[in-house]
Amino acid sequence: MNLFNVRSWTLRQRIIALCVAVGVVLGGLGIFAAATAAANNRQVDDVLNRASPMRAAGETLNTALVDQETGVRGYAITGDMRNLQPYETGLADQQRQVARIETLLNPEDDDIRNALAMVKARADTWRTDVADPIIKTAREQGPEAAQALVDASDTSDFDAVRTAVAEMQSHIQVLRTASADAARDSSRTMVAIEVAAAVIIVLTGAFLLFLLDRVVTKPITELAEQVRQVAAGDYDRHIESKRGSSDLVLLAADVDRMRQQIASELSEVREARTHVEWVNQQLKSQTEELTRSNRDLEQFAYVASHDLQEPLRKVASFCQLLQRRYAGQMDERADQYIAFAVDGAQRMQRLINDLLAFSRIGRLTSGFAEVDLNKVLTEVKSQLEARAGEDAEITWDPLPTVEGEEPLLTTLFVNLLGNSLKFRRPDVPPAIHVSVERDGEEWQLNVRDNGIGIEAEFADKVFVIFQRLHSRDAYEGTGIGLAIVKKIVEYHGGRVWLDVEVPEGASIHFTLPVLPGTEDPQTQADTREAVGA
Repeated sequence: MNLFNVRSWTLRQRIIALCVAVGVVLGGLGIFAAATAAANNRQVDDVLNRASPMRAAGETLNTALVDQETGVRGYAITGDMRNLQPYETGLADQQRQVARIETLLNPEDDDIRNALAMVKARADTWRTDVADPIIKTAREQGPEAAQALVDASDTSDFDAVRTAVAEMQSHIQVLRTASADAARDSSRTMVAIEVAAAVIIVLTGAFLLFLLDRVVTKPITELAEQVRQVAAGDYDRHIESKRGSSDLVLLAADVDRMRQQIASELSEVREARTHVEWVNQQLKSQTEELTRSNRDLEQFAYVASHDLQEPLRKVASFCQLLQRRYAGQMDERADQYIAFAVDGAQRMQRLINDLLAFSRIGRLTSGFAEVDLNKVLTEVKSQLEARAGEDAEITWDPLPTVEGEEPLLTTLFVNLLGNSLKFRRPDVPPAIHVSVERDGEEWQLNVRDNGIGIEAEFADKVFVIFQRLHSRDAYEGTGIGLAIVKKIVEYHGGRVWLDVEVPEGASIHFTLPVLPGTEDPQTQADTREAVGA
C-alpha cells in the first residue's frame, strides 16, 4: 500500500486512519482531563475534608476556651466545685480540637501550624498566669479572696488567646478560599476539555458521513443500478465501479465475474428446472398413488371387518354344525376333515381380527392423555389372572405417569405379560417383573420373565408380523403379539428391543417419552404413601 496515495486506500484503511488520528487527539485530551480531574479531586478534598473540618474545629476550640474562662469566673464567685465543671470540660475539648486540627494539617500548612502553636502557647500562659492562681486561691482562701484576685486581674491574657484563635481561623479561611478557587478553575478546565472533545467527535462524525457518502454510498448506488439491470435480464452488461475505495472496485469486479458465471450456467439452471418440474410431477403422481393405496387399505380393512367375517362365520358355524350332528355317523377320516375345516375357519377369523387390530393402531385414536402405568399394570394383572393361575408371580416397581392412549398401553402390557405366561417353562411357576429407569428424556421399561426365552438369532424376527418361532401345536396364537407391541411403542414415540444377554427367560426393553414435570416413580410412590399415612 502506498501511504501517500490515499485513493488506493480501502474503506477499512481510511476509517482506521481517521480513528487513529481522532484517538490520538482524544487520548491527549483524556490524559489532560485525568490530570485535571485528579487535581480537582485534591482541591475539593481540601475544601471538604480539611479546610471545613479545621474551621469547625477552630470554632469549637474557641468555644472551649470561652467555657474555661466562664468556669473559672463562676468558681471564683461561688466557690462551688460544680461551677468549675465548664472549665474542665472546656480544657478536654481544647485538647481534642487541637489534636484534630493537627491530624488535618499537611506538611505545607506552615501558617496554620504556627498559628495553632501560638494558640496553645497563649492558652497555656493564660491558665498559668490567671486561671490556675484563681482556682488555687478559691480552694485555699475562699471565694472572697478569689473574687478580689479576679477584680485585680485584667483580660489581656485571654484576649490574646482569642486573638490567636482568630488569626488561626483566618489562615484556615485562606486555605479554604484558595482550594475552592482552584477547584472552580479545575472544573472550568474540565468543561472546556469536554466541549473540545464533543466538538472533535461532532467534526469526526460529520467527516465520516462525508467519507461514507463519497466513498461508499454513491459508488454502491451506481453499482446497485448496474446489478438491477443485470437482474432484469441484461446478462451481457459489464459491471464496474470507477469511483469509491479500492475494495469497492474489487467488489464490482467480483460481481461481474459472478454475472459471467451466472450467464454461462443459465442454460444448466433451465435444464435443472425442467428436471425438477418432472420430479415434482412424479412425486405428485406417487402421492396420488399413495393416497389411492391408503384408500384401498381402508377399503380392505372395512371388507375384512365386515364382508370377510360374515362368510367365515357361516363356514365355521356350518362346519361346527356338521361336527355336532354327524360326528360318529361317518368314518373317522370324515370327522378329521370336518375338524380341520372348523379349526381352519377359526384360525382365519383370529388372523383377520389380529390383522384388523394391527391396522387400527394409530389410525383410530382417542387422543393422548396422562396414563398412570401402575393402574394399567393392575388392570392387566386382573385380566390375566385366569391364565396366570395361582402359582404365577407378577410384580412391578413403582411406574411413572406417561402421555399416551390407555387402551393401547393396556394392550401393550397384555401382549408382553401374556407371552411370558404362554412361554413358561414346564413345572416352573412363572415369575414376571416389570422395572423402569430414567434415561435422559425417556423412561426405559423392562419386562423380564423366567420362561423358555428367545434365541439371539431370532432377536429381530420376533417383532415381525405373523412370525412364529414354534409350531401351532406347541403354542397357540397367530404370531402377531410382539408386532403389535412394536407398533404401539413406536406410535408413542419409543423403541423396543430384545435383550439377548440374560442367562434365562426373556427380557424385552422398550422406551416411552418422559412427561414434562414428571417426578421419579419412587418419589411419587413415597408421596402417595405419606399422604395415605
